[in-house]
Formats: sequence, structure tokens, C-alpha cells
Amino acid sequence: MARRVFFSFHYERDVRRIMQVRNSWVVRPEGSAQPFYDAADFEEAKRRAGGIENWIEEQLAGTSVTVVLFGAETYSRPWVLHEIKRSYELQKGILAIDIHNIKDPQNGTDKPGKNPLSHWSIKRNGVDVTFDKIYKTYDWVRDNGYQNMPAWIEAAAKAAGR
Repeated sequence: MARRVFFSFHYERDVRRIMQVRNSWVVRPEGSAQPFYDAADFEEAKRRAGGIENWIEEQLAGTSVTVVLFGAETYSRPWVLHEIKRSYELQKGILAIDIHNIKDPQNGTDKPGKNPLSHWSIKRNGVDVTFDKIYKTYDWVRDNGYQNMPAWIEAAAKAAGR
């Protein structure tokens, strides 16, 4: 089944790693991704009425899964955290993929970062449970993301009832 996917990530630090992941996804017949936006599009979104928040809502519309691609500094990015929160509120499937081991053509691999899903939690049976305990997390290199990402996305969609 074709899935429309929203990718959440830290653009400035990880864009070349992100492009490798996204390119592996968009060339496959079983999935489609939201268009890839560059820094200029993001800057333009800041100037529009409603700004970045409305831009994010537009990008999430019609998607069934949010894939959080995280590297060394993604955890501290406010818009990534917002995208995770909105994806949860909109009952999207959610998963995280650690990309720090993907070789950036200019900088090589990176240091690992904290999973942004661990920022958010919900109460279950009176106990705070972080999203990284609820939603699956994978490592792109170790878990063979190129081969397995379609199955990860499908599983996240099904877990969300989509």
C-alpha cells in the first residue's frame, strides 16, 4: 500500500544524510514522501501568514506516518519536537531512525544523539511513559534501513490504525 510519509529532521546539520534516506524512499513504488524542502523554503515559510506552524500542518496533511530522522543535535530542535507532538495529536504512525552512522559525503559519520521521541511522554496506568518506549526506533545502518524502511513505515501505520 502506498503511504505518504512526513520526514522530521534537523536540516542544517543532517541534510546530506537525510537526502540519502529520502532518496532511498522516493524511488520505491510502494511509498511516497512529502516534497523535499530546502532552507530557502523554510525561510519563506517563516515570512508567510501563520509561519512555520502552518507550513508544518500543510506538510502533515494527508500523511499517515511521521518518520523522525535524528542525529547528534536533533533532540534540541524545537520544530522537530513540535512535529512529533502534532503527529501524536493527529494520530499518525510514528517511528524514529538514528542516522548518525550514515556517511555524510563531506563530514563522514557523526556522533550519536539523543532520541527526540524521549522528549515526550504520556500517562499510562498513572506512570509517565516516553514516546521512545511506545514507538519503534531503528538505526539506519545497523538495521539496514534501505531494505527495511518500507516495512517499518507500514508497521507504524498499522499500529496507528491507518
